[in-house]
Amino acid sequence: MEYEGKYVASKLERWEKYMENYNLPAWDNIPNLGLYMEQVLVLLQQYLDYLPPELREEQFITAATINNYVRKKIMPVPVKKRYYRKHIAYLIIILTLKHSLSIALIQKLIPDNLTDAELEKFYVSFVNQHELASTYFVRQARILARPFFKEELTVEDATRRTNDLIITSAMIGGFSQLLSEKLLLMEEED
Repeated sequence: MEYEGKYVASKLERWEKYMENYNLPAWDNIPNLGLYMEQVLVLLQQYLDYLPPELREEQFITAATINNYVRKKIMPVPVKKRYYRKHIAYLIIILTLKHSLSIALIQKLIPDNLTDAELEKFYVSFVNQHELASTYFVRQARILARPFFKEELTVEDATRRTNDLIITSAMIGGFSQLLSEKLLLMEEED
């Protein structure tokens, strides 16, 4: 695949601006009025709309998946088929982390039996960490992509540098995943 430097730079700038303005919903902004499954699915798609259109699955979360999370006790059981703030918060956390951690490891990280106060504290911290990680990653991507913004690149150089950026980003993701897994499994080593 061949890339043009200006095209890559414009895509990176667009993504960077989007990520700078993207935030997970604050605890108090998550509805707590008992939503039905279809409403939850629509809401989650709005909240987690940070994937580029080309990478979005038609249905990144389904009713069957949510029912499976409940059945496996990864999140609390809905109340009379209604989902409240705590359920939606669990789903936001699970869906955000499942790109880099297995469901079993996510379950170790956030038990399904947290009190509402414990969950609120966990969720608020999670949102803050998400913002910090997003900001950090955007800055790191900017550093790695510096040549696209400083130089007029030939198609050959732009293609090579784009491939390097893809590989480096994938490696960083892999190393980050390994570190997360190692830290989560430490208690089993004791």
